[in-house]
Amino acid sequence: MGIFDALNTSVGGLQAQSFALQNISGNIANASTTGYKGIGTSFEDLIPQSATPDRQVAGGVTAFAQATITTQGTVTSTTVATNMAINGQGFFNVQKPIGITDNSPVFDGTTDYTRRGDFQLNASGNLVNGAGYYLMGVTVDPKTGNPIGNVPKVLQFANNFIPAQATTAIQYAANLPTTPSTAASSGASTGTLVAAGGLNPTDFTTGHNPLVIGTPAPPLADASITGSPVTDSTSPAVAITAATKLGGAGAGVLNPAIVSGNSIVVDGQTITFTNAGANTITATGATLNINTATVGNLLTAIDTITGTVGTANASTISATGAVSLHTGTSYTPADNLSITTSSGTPLAGLGFSTTVTQPMGGGGTAGLGIVIGNDNAIFTKESISGGAVTAYDSTGTPVNLQLRWAKSDSAALGSPHVDTWNLFYQTSPNATGTSAAWVNVGTNFVFGPNGSLTSPTGSTITLNNVTVGNQSVGNLSMNFGSGGLTQYASTGGTATINQISQNGYAAGQLQSIAVNNNGLVVGTFSNGQNLDLAAVSMSHFNGTNYLKALDGGAYAVTNQSGVAIAGATGTISGSSLEGSNTDIADEFTKLIVTQQAYSANTKVITTANSMVQDLLNVLR
Repeated sequence: MGIFDALNTSVGGLQAQSFALQNISGNIANASTTGYKGIGTSFEDLIPQSATPDRQVAGGVTAFAQATITTQGTVTSTTVATNMAINGQGFFNVQKPIGITDNSPVFDGTTDYTRRGDFQLNASGNLVNGAGYYLMGVTVDPKTGNPIGNVPKVLQFANNFIPAQATTAIQYAANLPTTPSTAASSGASTGTLVAAGGLNPTDFTTGHNPLVIGTPAPPLADASITGSPVTDSTSPAVAITAATKLGGAGAGVLNPAIVSGNSIVVDGQTITFTNAGANTITATGATLNINTATVGNLLTAIDTITGTVGTANASTISATGAVSLHTGTSYTPADNLSITTSSGTPLAGLGFSTTVTQPMGGGGTAGLGIVIGNDNAIFTKESISGGAVTAYDSTGTPVNLQLRWAKSDSAALGSPHVDTWNLFYQTSPNATGTSAAWVNVGTNFVFGPNGSLTSPTGSTITLNNVTVGNQSVGNLSMNFGSGGLTQYASTGGTATINQISQNGYAAGQLQSIAVNNNGLVVGTFSNGQNLDLAAVSMSHFNGTNYLKALDGGAYAVTNQSGVAIAGATGTISGSSLEGSNTDIADEFTKLIVTQQAYSANTKVITTANSMVQDLLNVLR
């Protein structure tokens, strides 16, 4: 029986070596396959039972697959922004569709795991690798950067749209020159502030000092003025309402009625009353037909000019017929509410005298900290540019925020003078007359002898109620950082802007995506923003080498591998791929050994066969 056992054992050896050869050939064939993990061969001896050790024989052999999933392949860079590789332990979470319905993949909810990271964006906005597996991850709020949930799902980025974000903060860093070179300084008298590159308040229109002196004035606030109760022309008379007619024939007309040819001037803009034609209302004036226009139309015209129409500061009428007019908070067209009767008695019909004057609340004296249109040329000559930044309002409309620095005091004038600067922003590029052109931000910036900022002591100031043209940006936080604002000598006498940026942007459409080295999918949008869209999910296993290999370099969970554990110690490298971990030299060496072992087993069979033939010859 020993000879026949030797034959069977050699046949088992041939099978084992054939299994090894199959693994070697597969490893060599996949030497260039992305993320491929080679399969080794483990041989196990099969010992037949024996009653005593001295009768034990060598027995046979069988072969088993030995996974090398934990062995890292070489990571190389690529030019594809959505390719990624894992350095260290871990797997990408993926799913493979079971079908396509209406051009959309259908999944059965089974999650597989892979190291193959050759993902690219398909027509549906999914990241799919070369084997057809769809990448999973957790979406991220593009505005906050925080994950939305914690359960991975198949990622999709088609037609991503981000709404506009209003500017709320400006980062600013600059060096101001010790002696600014302004247009006015070259011809100024020696020893004056202007000669030292500064701004002289007395050069400006009386009542419009552009500098903040002492404690900055509070932000402008709405103020109102209320007239006497007014009745209409009915008998008996009743309190007027928004529907009361301005003039013309019949009852229910304003008393006293407005007649054609009357007019009033609101903040420099004229409202004219006629007895024919359509009613027209604009921010630069209005024409109202007394036969069709109502008190409501007149108040709308006034509010349109003052900039309060449609706001909480719009004009109102009480139950007794008392009209309340508001100043609003806009710097333009005027800082106060000013209405004058040019002809007739239209203001008397609203319960006021021939003139209505009401200053805004807050803001201190009218004109303090503001450069008016008439003084624009002087201001430009006595100040230097502080740079510009494009900010955005709540609708994403861009606003060109121009900045200028004016030196309001200079240590060069001797004690007790100190180097002091004021910062202005342009509120109206087309300002004329007494309309505000530039607004002082309301802070005195004081520098010490060593060029460092001594006041304010914090690194942030607030620009209140910023309005540029007709666009309101609201309150802006301006952050200078630690040491971001200095005063050192400059040969050109100009401000050196080291940083000026803001956090707002217009609405945008997704243009492209990429994966960074933090495992985040970053989207590039049409508005120039690069925002985090998703975090790529990874998993690891306690028994990694016991995962079941699937087609396309993916793996499925088994009882021996254990369940997937969220997270991994490995890190993701963007624009990279992990190659096969096959070592060709090692595989060729194994190939030689396997070939020799296979040949040896065939030799045993040949020898056993010869011995059987010799045994058969004994019987002849």
